[in-house]
Amino acid sequence: MDTIAGFFSFITTPVSWVIVQFHSVYGKIFGPDTGWAWGLSIVSLVILIRICLIPLFVKQIKATRAMQTLQPEMKKIQERYKNDKQRQSEEMMKLYKESGTNPLSSCLPILAQSPFFFALYHVLNGIATGKTIGVIDDQLLASARKAHIFGAPLAAKFTDSADKVAQLGAHITDVRVVTAIMIVLMSGSQFYTQRQLMTKNVDTTVKTPFMQQQKMLMYVFPVMFAVFGINFPVGVLVYWLTTNVWTMGQQMYVIRNNPTPGSKAQAAYLERLQKHVAHHGKTRNRREKTIIKTIVGKGRDRNEFERKFINGLTKAGLVAQPDGLVVKGENATVVETEDGTTITTGGAPKRQQPKRQSKSQRQSSTTTSTAKTADESEPKTSLIKSDEPQDAKTAPKPAGGGSKPGAGTRSKAQSGQRKGPQRPKSPSKK
Repeated sequence: MDTIAGFFSFITTPVSWVIVQFHSVYGKIFGPDTGWAWGLSIVSLVILIRICLIPLFVKQIKATRAMQTLQPEMKKIQERYKNDKQRQSEEMMKLYKESGTNPLSSCLPILAQSPFFFALYHVLNGIATGKTIGVIDDQLLASARKAHIFGAPLAAKFTDSADKVAQLGAHITDVRVVTAIMIVLMSGSQFYTQRQLMTKNVDTTVKTPFMQQQKMLMYVFPVMFAVFGINFPVGVLVYWLTTNVWTMGQQMYVIRNNPTPGSKAQAAYLERLQKHVAHHGKTRNRREKTIIKTIVGKGRDRNEFERKFINGLTKAGLVAQPDGLVVKGENATVVETEDGTTITTGGAPKRQQPKRQSKSQRQSSTTTSTAKTADESEPKTSLIKSDEPQDAKTAPKPAGGGSKPGAGTRSKAQSGQRKGPQRPKSPSKK
């Protein structure tokens, strides 16, 4: 550890200068030789570093989500070229290049703060050994060696001997109790942060090897912190505990307000957004408009939580517009259906589905319709019968008052007989 810290000694002077500046401020409040002045200086150093790393944290979130999206394609490449590792690596790099994703982006915050971590370790190790380092002169060194946090010196370690702890003006029991509690809190915060990420902010619709790796890291990282923590000075434990708590709070904010699509956190966020929009009839800010605009623009590619959100607005008499605004149903011009299609409407009431009929009702309606059809198919005849044939009534009478025999009979063709002149039957041949 000392060798690694010495490798980052180029940043030791800036880190020590920042700590001294914060110490000069807190020293006027709590006293220059107190653990509060030096401890809060380290905490302020962490906060300053993490504020500077916020852009990298945003980039880490985008990279992590992009990696989750690429997991199905990566799995296909691994199965296709499982016997050719070189071709597999080439196809993976090609996929990263086409999608604009860098796997190392998810590790940027940790890699960026590593030099500060080792520089702080180098400064505290110099305080423990009584050596001036960076801008910490003899006067500041003596003040730092007197500083205790709950009875444990800043430079003391869990593995230090009783004699070494006594030289720092403390008791071995106090040092081990304080360091053990800080190690447990440090490992527990790391575990909770990773577990929160896995249970709330991961797309549950896609099962990929990436999720298995994250689950493994959820248990590996806390163990690593516990193992290496016994060799960290109290000041470094303060640094690492503070950065873990910052990461946990920062991630809770991101999960609540900018969750991963398809995750449980997105379901909870859309439920809260739906209740607010249904109550006020409008969105609160530009970010909510952007989210609604994105959901509407997905169309058929919406996940189940997004479809439920759109349906909830529809039940409340509201319609989400393509520009992200939410309007009432009677004023709507565009309606998004469940399958993602867009229809134009003038606010007409929704067509209701007919009620389902029972079997006896269906049979009764079928019998009625059949009878009605039969009645309509019959020709309408007069109720008064006429003795004279129709042709006889309409045909003109011949001169002399006589009637032509068989005129009315010929007009009535019996069923099965052919109208017109009949061909004489040929004599049968014997």
